[in-house]
Amino acid sequence: MPAFTTLQIDHHPANPRIARLLLNRPERLNAINDQTPRELRAAVEWANANPEVHVIVVEGAGKGFCGGYDLSQFGEGQLDHPCQQERAPWDPMVDYAFMKRNTEDFMALWRSPKPTIAKVHGAAVAGGSDIALCCDLLVMADDARIGYMPTRVWGCPTTAMWTFRLGPTRAKQLMFTGDVIQGRQAADWGLANESVPLAELEAATLRLAERIAGVPSSHLAMHKMVVNQVMLTMGLEQAQSMATVFDGITRHNPEGMWFRRYAQAEGFKEAVRWRDSGEPIPEGDLARARIAELEAQLRQAQAAAR
Repeated sequence: MPAFTTLQIDHHPANPRIARLLLNRPERLNAINDQTPRELRAAVEWANANPEVHVIVVEGAGKGFCGGYDLSQFGEGQLDHPCQQERAPWDPMVDYAFMKRNTEDFMALWRSPKPTIAKVHGAAVAGGSDIALCCDLLVMADDARIGYMPTRVWGCPTTAMWTFRLGPTRAKQLMFTGDVIQGRQAADWGLANESVPLAELEAATLRLAERIAGVPSSHLAMHKMVVNQVMLTMGLEQAQSMATVFDGITRHNPEGMWFRRYAQAEGFKEAVRWRDSGEPIPEGDLARARIAELEAQLRQAQAAAR
């Protein structure tokens, strides 16, 4: 089996026609680092190259599916990364190229001729929800959570899957609020195919995967291609391009830079608490003024540490 640093893939012990792709950074809630998207695509390619595999189940090790991008380093640390450029003016196309590559890697799950099922327990949030929603089907634990909280500030879901999976009204509700929903609600809304108690999640996912695994691979590929073509005709690729550009803007506009500086000064957890609390987020000239104050505070702290 291929060896990766952020995930594992192998035949499911219950059925060799099922590939089990395990996101495997449990100490970081399976957070996405720079290697994860590349390894995810390579794992999907391995499963598609294996004639015995008919369906791929994606799940997370430890407490949850995936907590999103590993943003503590981007939020608190000193860096100049394509996704958080500290120089000015920032180069949006450098940001776009990096994030679009990640989006395309996640979309390997969607483009895979072999169906993909996300098995979600715990949290599938922020970038973790991108991975889950790039899968064809979604089985969730009743108390699992899915959503994209950074729509409140410092993020835009680059895969743009929410509208295509939920429709415009409910997608707007989640994008405008940054709220998360639990498995039962996700199933009620049609986002998840099924929601079950956590103790039944493995059995329910396996039941669905085995039902699919009995169908010839060629038939599965054709049926998936038909549905995907409808989504492409509706403008999925164009929406993803726009969303990826906007994602970069959210991290470099005044509001995004305020969030970054506040996280550096007060810690990422405190910045996230403010973001999710409903307290108004500084914007425009107020954000710029707060940035200047926070930068002065950071300079004083650095000078005191010398």
